[in-house]
Amino acid sequence: MAGALKEKQLVGHVYATLQAASCPLVKDLYLQEADSMLQLLCTPSQHRTGILSWICSSINPTVAYSEAKDPEVLIKEMSVLGQELMLCRAEDLDLIRGDASPHRQLRFLQQLLSLVPACEKSAGHRTDPETLLNELYAAENLPHFTQMLAPTLDPWPADIKDLRNSTKSSSHRSSREEAADVAALLQQAQSTLEKLQSECEFLSSETQSSGVFSPGSLRVAACDLQMLMAAFSHVFETDLRAYCSRDPPSFSTETHVFQRIHQLLLAFNMELDMLKEVSEASASVTEEVEQLQTQPSYRSRGEKRNLPDQLEELTRRIRDVFSLLQS
Repeated sequence: MAGALKEKQLVGHVYATLQAASCPLVKDLYLQEADSMLQLLCTPSQHRTGILSWICSSINPTVAYSEAKDPEVLIKEMSVLGQELMLCRAEDLDLIRGDASPHRQLRFLQQLLSLVPACEKSAGHRTDPETLLNELYAAENLPHFTQMLAPTLDPWPADIKDLRNSTKSSSHRSSREEAADVAALLQQAQSTLEKLQSECEFLSSETQSSGVFSPGSLRVAACDLQMLMAAFSHVFETDLRAYCSRDPPSFSTETHVFQRIHQLLLAFNMELDMLKEVSEASASVTEEVEQLQTQPSYRSRGEKRNLPDQLEELTRRIRDVFSLLQS
């Protein structure tokens, strides 16, 4: 019973929101019964498809209803849009056609209508603050405020009355000092605000006329923020929550083990460098010994020379002698 009552309230809210948004498909309809509204919004029909297509085209103009377009293609386009908005899955074609449960369909329509820029106010569900204040401070309600501020029947107990009477005199004396302090703070705040207003260019009347802070721009920014928050909530629920709920890792207090391992690794690296130097020295000595073994050297005129150098020197001398003889 409670579910049926909530369903009727929800369908009334969705229908009133469509009328407040000036939906052309419900403009000339004057439905009063909740059953008629459920029949219109939750039963598969061409009229319901047109209403859903109008809502989707108001959010994304690329999705437009046309009688020439294949209904199945239009339903798939709207399901893809619902997936992009993270309101349903692309496979939820029964939700788009109107075959799902009425409560699920109404929740889906309500979420879609919250993204339509034209839905600034929903009939019967939002009250103008200025109207509410005017009604609250009406002339017939002023005596009630006066009675609340100075009630004829003091609700305080006897012990609290004595305490209030004892502190009333001191409060009267300190009220003047508090009033002076408050006045000084207000004056300081006023001067600070004037200074900020002079420094902030976007608060000037010339800049305000450019429309940067117009209601339409703020509405678009709010819609973008809502979509970003919805996307983050979806990612957090599907991917990040499992990691955020894990217990933090516990680090071992045995730090001397890591210090000892670090020292051993440093000593090992040093020994490797020493072995590398020994290997290079051994290779150099081996090369020198092999050179001495393959190229025997002889002393000539106090100098140590190998055999090829001496043969070359002897050949040069013989040529010099022949040149002298021929000359």
